[in-house]
Amino acid sequence: MSKITDLIWSLAEPVAKNHGCSIWDVEFVKEAGTRYLRVYIDKDEGICIDDCEAVSRELDPILDEADPIVESYVFEVCSAGAERELKRPSDFERFLGSTVEVRFFQNINGRKSVIGTLQSYENGDVTVQSGAETLKFVKAQIAQVRLRIV
Repeated sequence: MSKITDLIWSLAEPVAKNHGCSIWDVEFVKEAGTRYLRVYIDKDEGICIDDCEAVSRELDPILDEADPIVESYVFEVCSAGAERELKRPSDFERFLGSTVEVRFFQNINGRKSVIGTLQSYENGDVTVQSGAETLKFVKAQIAQVRLRIV
């Protein structure tokens, strides 16, 4: 994470907790010439638009006062989504036994990705059960791991 996203996370976390949510991720990106600050929220029973609106309304004036970003940007509060990316060890621990898609930097055995059940996560290495195969991938091979709805 960058200094900006770390700061935004620290400002957003207590606001999300006020609404029974947690922060899943914070990103500050440029898309088609426009900067976006996105705060992704989550809770066990799922996020609805009212949760996003409530967190956004409370967080917006806090961001205005802290003024951590010099350039103009679009601020969004979003659900982490059903097919969210898993990034932190706690993400992997929470979703052990779930269906995931592991995408690779380079083809492995002719595949760009594998879909299977997340069996383990250790120091960035991921093990999935895909059909009858148990497959282990090391951190250096993995471009991204996402939940999959099948």
